[in-house]
Order: sequence, then structure tokens, then C-alpha cells
Amino acid sequence: MAAQINPSILSADFARLADEAKAVEGADWLHVDVMDNHFVPNLTLGVPVVESLARATDTPLDCHLMIEAPDRWAPQYVEAGAGSVTFHVEAAAAPVRLAREIRAKGARASMALKPATPIEPYEDLLPELDMLLIMTVEPGFGGQAFLDIMLPKIRRTRELISKHGLELWLQVDGGVSASTIERCADAGADVFVAGSAVYGANDPAEAVRALRTQAEAATAKASWACDH
Repeated sequence: MAAQINPSILSADFARLADEAKAVEGADWLHVDVMDNHFVPNLTLGVPVVESLARATDTPLDCHLMIEAPDRWAPQYVEAGAGSVTFHVEAAAAPVRLAREIRAKGARASMALKPATPIEPYEDLLPELDMLLIMTVEPGFGGQAFLDIMLPKIRRTRELISKHGLELWLQVDGGVSASTIERCADAGADVFVAGSAVYGANDPAEAVRALRTQAEAATAKASWACDH
């Protein structure tokens, strides 16, 4: 099972986003953090920047909406060029309807959970999704330390995915680096958002390759992967 590495442009130079996107062209997706200073205490970028970024790179965009009223705004990010759109279940008024709308517009539908949000109440929603994002830090800022207490939640989520026989990607975001990615992969994650671990490296493209190699090696030995 292939590991996917999604560099987060939250750690990139915002004045050079087109160049920063090219610096990681070997990545699977480019992770775009959208923050509105309401759902999280930070403000980043919006639809116009996503439109420009989509024109500037061939790497598909993975938009993570840390915003209020995603039911209203998420479809616009699909129209702006995002290939995957993640909304937070804590902010969504009608998550099933929203996931179906994102899919109907041609993008992958993803749902994110903050660290304190359990996965179990949303088990029945999983078939409506293409990806589930487990936040491994509190959303809002890059460069935070990885929360090891999220590893059991990743494991439980992987068990639910396997229980229902779903082709559902399991993404982790927050503090993912060379020192934490193997633990995430062993627990069941297969899509990894990495910000400073990529853009803080001398060679971002090589950092992506190295992280993928680590994740794939850990996955190959993981019990959850061996069951497939």
C-alpha cells in the first residue's frame, strides 16, 4: 500500500507559492491550509489564491478548510481547482450532504477531526468519504509538536475502515516529520501532511522522497497492512 506525501504550503514562502509548488513536484498532493480566523485563530488564504495555485502547478491540490460554514464555501474550492476538499465535522451543518456535493462536483470528499473529536460517532458516515483526516495537533498553526496521544485514535479509525471494507484514505496532519511518520504509518495512516519537515529542508523534493521511503517501510511491517 503506497504512502502519499502531501507537503503543506503553510510552511512555504507565501510570496513565492508557484516556485514553492514546483520545488515539491514529486509530491502526491499539495496540501493547502485555508483558515478564516474564526474556526481557528489564524488567517491564511482563500479561493482566489487556490485558483492561481491550481494554474501554477500540475500537482493536485488537497484543500483543508479550517473555516466556519464549510457547507457554504467548500464547493467553491472544488470550482477553484482543488482535487480534494476537507471540511471539519465540528463546523459542518450537514456533513453527508456536503460530502456528496463535493463528490458530485468532481473532487474527493474528506472529513477532518480535531484532536478531541472521537471517530466512533461518525462510523456510519465513512462510506460517504474518500479520505478521513486525523489532526495530530490542534488546527490553526504550523510547526506544532506531534501529539502522540492521537496514535490510538488513528489505530481505531483504521480498524473501522477495515471493518467496513472501505477504500478510504487515512490522513494525518500536524508535526509529521522523519521522527514521527513511522509511528503514524504503523498506526494506520497512509497519507501524510508535512510542512516544516519538507519546506524547512535544504532540498524539499528529497525530503518528500525520504519521508515516503520511511512511511512505506513502516507500512510494510504494520499489522494493519499485512491483513490486506
